[in-house]
Amino acid sequence: MIKTRTGQVIESNAKQNKLLKKLYGNVFGRVLLKTLSAPAISKAAGCFMDSPPSKLLIKPFIRRSGIDTSQYIMTGFRSYNDFFTRVVKLGKRPIDRTPDHLISPCDSKLTAYKIGRDSIFRIKGSRYRVTDLLQNDFLAKRFSGGYCLIFRLEVDDYHRYCYIDDGTKSENTFIAGELHTVNPIALERYNIYKRNCREYTVLHTENFGDVVQVEVGAMMVGRIVNHHGEASFRRGDEKGKFEFGGSTIVMLFGRDSIRIDEDILRNSAEGIETVVKYGEKIGIKA
Repeated sequence: MIKTRTGQVIESNAKQNKLLKKLYGNVFGRVLLKTLSAPAISKAAGCFMDSPPSKLLIKPFIRRSGIDTSQYIMTGFRSYNDFFTRVVKLGKRPIDRTPDHLISPCDSKLTAYKIGRDSIFRIKGSRYRVTDLLQNDFLAKRFSGGYCLIFRLEVDDYHRYCYIDDGTKSENTFIAGELHTVNPIALERYNIYKRNCREYTVLHTENFGDVVQVEVGAMMVGRIVNHHGEASFRRGDEKGKFEFGGSTIVMLFGRDSIRIDEDILRNSAEGIETVVKYGEKIGIKA
C-alpha cells in the first residue's frame, strides 16, 4: 500500500503489477527474467532509448502513466531518454533549506527502517544485511543502530535526485549485478538489493554526519548517471539521474543522527510506503 503525506491511499500501476506477478510467479516467467535482467539486455535497450526513433514511445507512455506534463519542460526531446530525464519547471520542486531539516533526495515512495544488531534491516518482509548492500563490512558496521531509508521510484516519477545537505563526498563505488525491477512484487521473490547493479558514495554532510547514498539500478535501467566523483556540494544541487525505468535510492544514517517524521515511521511500521517529493522535509537533525 502507498499513502500520501495527507493520508490518501493510492495504487501502483495495476497493469504493470499483473505482468510482474506472471513473470516472478512461475518458472517460465523466471527463465524469461533471467534473460531480461542481464546487464547486456539493459544496455541494448538503453541504446535504443537514446535513439531518435524512440521518441515514438513518449506520447503513448504519457497516456498510460497519467503523467502531469504541466510540471515539466516538455520541449527539445531528441529521444525517449531525454523525455524520461525531463526537467521540472522552476519552482515545482522547492528545496527546504532549513539546515536541520532532512529532505528527500527525489520523488519516490519512502519507507524507513531501523538498522538492528549485525546491521540487519527488513524490506517487505525479507531480511537484508547492510554488508550485502555495500559489500564492505567495515563501512556497514558504522551504521548499526541508525536508519536505512528506501526511496522507491516508479516509472512516472521525476528521475533526477539531489544532495540532502551541504558537504563533501568520496568517489563513487560501482557494484555490478543483475537488473531486476524494484516493484514490491519482485521484492517478495528476490533479495533485489543484493543482486541489482548499484553505485554508492559516502556523503560527509554538515548536519547529519556521514551518510551512505546508494543508487540501485532496476530492470531495463542500464545507466545510473552520477554527475560528480570526489567533490563538494550544496543542499539541493542535482547529484544525478536514472535513465529509463523505475529505480531506488537507499540511504544509510548513523545512530542518533536523524529523527524521521512520525507519519513516515508509522506508515513504515505498517508496511506502507509514503509518497515524498524532491527537496521535501522528511525528518530533522537529532
